[in-house]
Amino acid sequence: MTPLIDGPTQMSSARIRLALLALALGGFGIGSTEFVAMGLLPNIAHDLLPQLYAASPSDANAQAGWIISAYALGVVVGAPTIAAFAARWPRKKLLLWLLVAFTLGTVASAVAPTFQLVMLARFVSALPHGAYFGIASLVAASLMGPGKRGRGVAFVLSGLTIANVIGVPTITWIGQHSGWRIAYLVVAALFALTFVAVAFLVPWQAGDARATVRNELKAFTRLQVWLALLIGAVGFGGFFAVYTYIAPIVTTITGMPEATVPLVLVLAGLGMTVGNIIGGRAADHSVPRSMLLFFAILLVGLAALWLTASTVAGLLISVFVVSGACSALSPTIQTRLMDVARDSQSIAAALNHSALNIANAAGAFFGGLTIAAGLGYLSPVVVGGLLAIGGILLALISFGIDRSRIRRGVVTGSVAAQRPLPEPVSAPVD
Repeated sequence: MTPLIDGPTQMSSARIRLALLALALGGFGIGSTEFVAMGLLPNIAHDLLPQLYAASPSDANAQAGWIISAYALGVVVGAPTIAAFAARWPRKKLLLWLLVAFTLGTVASAVAPTFQLVMLARFVSALPHGAYFGIASLVAASLMGPGKRGRGVAFVLSGLTIANVIGVPTITWIGQHSGWRIAYLVVAALFALTFVAVAFLVPWQAGDARATVRNELKAFTRLQVWLALLIGAVGFGGFFAVYTYIAPIVTTITGMPEATVPLVLVLAGLGMTVGNIIGGRAADHSVPRSMLLFFAILLVGLAALWLTASTVAGLLISVFVVSGACSALSPTIQTRLMDVARDSQSIAAALNHSALNIANAAGAFFGGLTIAAGLGYLSPVVVGGLLAIGGILLALISFGIDRSRIRRGVVTGSVAAQRPLPEPVSAPVD
């Protein structure tokens, strides 16, 4: 099979699907490494903070949440940095090096002996996160063909959402029975497997020969890019404020046994999977309408969780709705960023994950503050609702600027047709 280099190349539909699956497998590994800490938070707190845990389990859980924040901050730093400096690299080569970094960083997370060193390892292992999703999304969009960019992004993100159906609950169960360190070693094995899959199945694609660090960083000079980042960073925090502390909510508020936590995570993963599929298709039709709709559904889900979390049915339905709405927002926000960034496509594709992990860090941090203040395990739900409202207001401001520019006849990257992606291969996939 002739590799894809600079121009269009013929590939079979089956080969395209295998390449997409290899890219999604990386998303599966990333979803596992990012979210498995949520289900194992009490186990990590008990092991790394034994004295604090003995005195106050809630304080220990809140402090253990900093590990999640450390990973999120690593994504924030790594995504724009790697995307800007490596935009000219051949995309497959870059993906393979990122997977090597994932593997080594996750192994370090599993073997680090102290809480502080685990936090550092989680920060380092997160650096490739945004760049992987960004570059993989560009490759997938090229494979899918014109008019299907949102679905290409969603296909790569599907690995992350499926991880929350299969990977995170399974690895959480392993961690509960064999130790959280073994759980991270399993995740490291997933990244090693992804390296092999990408090496054999993903076609070669050249990097952007016109890209320079200066051009990529021009994205930060555009107001609409900052607004899109803030929409994700603030609005998505509503999800992470809840998801970070899902284990104690399940066991303390709903009164379900610890063994049911993986099952709740499966349900959340199912919501993410459904939401990701819907969000990818919706983004190809209308980003503004889709974004506002999914934010509204998120608010409804958070309100329902606040009112009904003490019941099993209320908890399960609310978790499904909140997870689905947030997952639907992800390809919508990423498509928005790619629209408003114009020529800075590599960094735009990666910046979405910086924004979402600022949300991860903020949600975990502020949710932990309310718990540590003695407001209870449901207090992060209120934090989440306030953050979601902030996301809606920012979205309304951003789309209002677009409408104002259209009325004045000013055409910018946020409202004009975007620079075309590399030519698609044959047999685009639905």
